[in-house]
Amino acid sequence: MKKMITVLFAATAAIAGVASAQSAPPYAPLTTDLQARTPYSAYVQDGRGVIARNPFGLCWRTGYWTPADAVPGCDAPLCVEPEKLENGKCVAPPEPVAPPPAPAPVPEAAPVPTSEKVSYSADAFFDFDKAILKPAGKASLDELSGKLGGMNLEVIIAVGHTDSVGTDAYNQKLSIRRAEAVKAYLKGKGIEETRIYTEGKGESQPKADNATAEGRAQNRRVEIEVVGTRGAAK
Repeated sequence: MKKMITVLFAATAAIAGVASAQSAPPYAPLTTDLQARTPYSAYVQDGRGVIARNPFGLCWRTGYWTPADAVPGCDAPLCVEPEKLENGKCVAPPEPVAPPPAPAPVPEAAPVPTSEKVSYSADAFFDFDKAILKPAGKASLDELSGKLGGMNLEVIIAVGHTDSVGTDAYNQKLSIRRAEAVKAYLKGKGIEETRIYTEGKGESQPKADNATAEGRAQNRRVEIEVVGTRGAAK
C-alpha cells in the first residue's frame, strides 16, 4: 500500500510539471470541482478547466502562481487585510490619494498711501505780522505729531498763506517764514527734517474774499498735508 501511494504522488507530480502542492488547506469539499477562471490559470487544471487537487485535497499551483491569483476554495484565506477579495482574487487596496496641496496664501494688499490735509488759522499760530509760533499753535502741532504714531510717514508739506494787506513780495516772504517756523517745531518733535517740505503762497491763493475782515482772517492760514501709509487694523 505504501508503495502504491508513492507511485501515485510521482505520477501526479509529473503531470503538474513546475506546479507546487504547498497550498493552503482545502476550503471546499473534495467532491467539489473548482473551475479555473482563465485557460492559463495559476493552478494546474484538467481538460475541463477544473483545478487539479492532490490526494489530500490541496490545489496544485503552477510556477506562475502569486497571492493575487488566489481562488476561493484553494487559497482565498490568503486574502487578509490590507488586501481584499475581488472577483475571486486577492486585490490590494488602491494607493491612498494624496490630498490636494493647500492653496497658497493670498498676499496682503500693499497699503495705499493716504493724504491727510489740515488747515489752521495763521492768527491762532502767530501774532499779527509775526512768524513766531504762539502757545496755541504749538499745541495744535503737538496734537498733529501725536497722530503720526503708527504711520509710515512719507512727507509733510507745510504751506503758508496771507491776506492781501501789504505788498505781494512782503506777503510772499511772510508766508515762507511762517511755514519754516512750523517745520522747525515739527523737527524738534522728532520728525526727520528731510521729510518736511515748506512752501509760501503769499496772497496768491485766497480761500475767501479779502474785501471783508472775516474773509481776510480765513486767508491768513497755514495748511499742513501729511502723506503716509498706515498698517491694516488687526
